[in-house]
Amino acid sequence: MSKTAAGTAPPDARTILKDVFGYPAFRGLQAEIVGHVAGGGDCLVLMPTGGGKSLCYQIPALLRTGTGIVVSPLIALMQDQVAALLEAGVRAAYLNSTLASEEASTVERALVAGEYDLLYIAPERLMTGRFMQLLEKLRSAGRLALFAIDEAHCVSQWGHDFRPEYIQLSMLHERFPDVPRIALTATADQQTREEIITRLGLDGARVFVSSFDRPNIRYRIVEKANAKAQLLAFLNAEHASDAGIIYCLSRKKVEETAAWLVDEGYNALAYHAGMETATRTRHQARFLREDGIIMVATIAFGMGIDKPDVRFVAHLDLPKSIEGYYQETGRAGRDGSSADAWMTYGLADVVNHRRMIDSSEADDQFKRVAGAKLDALLGLCEATTCRRVRLLAYFGESSTPCGNCDTCLEPPQDVLLGNETDRMVQWGHRELSTFGIGKELDKKQWQTVFRQLVAQGLLAVDHAGYGALKLTEASRAVLTGGQTVHMRKAQEARRERAARKGAKSAVSAGLDDAARELWERLREWRAGIAKEHGVPAYVVFHDATLAELARERPVTEDALSRISGVGTRKLERYGADLLKLMGA
Repeated sequence: MSKTAAGTAPPDARTILKDVFGYPAFRGLQAEIVGHVAGGGDCLVLMPTGGGKSLCYQIPALLRTGTGIVVSPLIALMQDQVAALLEAGVRAAYLNSTLASEEASTVERALVAGEYDLLYIAPERLMTGRFMQLLEKLRSAGRLALFAIDEAHCVSQWGHDFRPEYIQLSMLHERFPDVPRIALTATADQQTREEIITRLGLDGARVFVSSFDRPNIRYRIVEKANAKAQLLAFLNAEHASDAGIIYCLSRKKVEETAAWLVDEGYNALAYHAGMETATRTRHQARFLREDGIIMVATIAFGMGIDKPDVRFVAHLDLPKSIEGYYQETGRAGRDGSSADAWMTYGLADVVNHRRMIDSSEADDQFKRVAGAKLDALLGLCEATTCRRVRLLAYFGESSTPCGNCDTCLEPPQDVLLGNETDRMVQWGHRELSTFGIGKELDKKQWQTVFRQLVAQGLLAVDHAGYGALKLTEASRAVLTGGQTVHMRKAQEARRERAARKGAKSAVSAGLDDAARELWERLREWRAGIAKEHGVPAYVVFHDATLAELARERPVTEDALSRISGVGTRKLERYGADLLKLMGA
């Protein structure tokens, strides 16, 4: 296929977009990326969760001759993507550890026979000699369309999603230099981008960077007092019947929190790497297929989860970096409707993370990088200005105050401490003239002071002193009056709104009564189809498509085809049912 002009996608790409996937137009950089890859170019794509990354390689794979090979570390993502593609009429399959030997052999034979447009595969299986031989056969037959490397940040040794097998993927370019490659991720700072390019051999590839902003997500970080009570107030007030994810640092805390939420009347499940595989798989399937499930998990859960109607992501413990925080919170609101990123954070979180870094057996370089990443996250937590501005700045993107985060909606009071700080940090020594200063502060206020001093590197964990805090060298300038310290004033407990009764989905909240009734009938119909096909409901149609159907109420096939998300295949399969429901 000849190269496509820069900035455009070939006309047949737009046809595929509408007929196969049901979307009327490309968004953002999608058209330019599709044109570049379809024309044979390599690229790195940084696009936020929910931004439409998958289309950037799925459509070029359908445009080019042969099969597109998609490398993914995630079994759940493979299965969901393939199910969605099959629903849309695309010939797709996956190869991973869930397949029996005979099933895998059947897929391999079909691949060589040219029966697939897209094949999803785990990186460790891709790199086997057996599969490399299959790829050689495809290339010899001129049927190797492209390589898509999803979750490309897994190549970074500095990230919490590091997968050693990803480093070997540079071999793809060495063995198949004429096959275009597209690496994709939703989370990468400048250091990680450079590492992806180096390790995957993408020197000379185009880099496409979309905005990292997720304007539909409201960011809120609260000072930790009674974390469970704070979480319960947040859920009761904001998300009484919504699907969401709650992240905890330890497996024990995951299980305890899930059990406690069940006692409080919530439909909560636990997920962590220490559980039996069958239990984890069952819980994940329920989260994907049922409404209103809350998954309480460690970071073992979530990457590649394509559930669009997650209305909140909550953190009961501090993540390790802004990348981790961004990636985890980005699992909320993939459908573009309003969602919350809520976190409770306190002094113990800061101390524990500092201790883990300082006492780890990693080399000094790793500790420096980990410390810098933690510092950046603490800066976000302690921000007195717009959190979104701070978050986006970390990824090199400038922005203006969003009006949709806690610091914009309820600006914190900023306290300046100059020479007074030396008196505040020299507590407990009766022989000093400053003894007794600060007694007007209560326990919570002192915890706030200590937390911010640790966050700013002015206090550190004394490992020889059983976890006590000590002054750092950086505090000297403050003690001598040469540095001014900015601190947030301890906030009063936030009064949550009363719990919602009969809460509406964020997607359907704007519908009138008649449309709302139709929306419920459509959801019931979709649930039946999803159960029949053994797929999550959103694989059949997203909530946004059902809401548009309820709002527009099309009564002809032509009008139905103009609804976003209704492609040719789905119109053929479900058009009659939908029109019947429209007239009910």
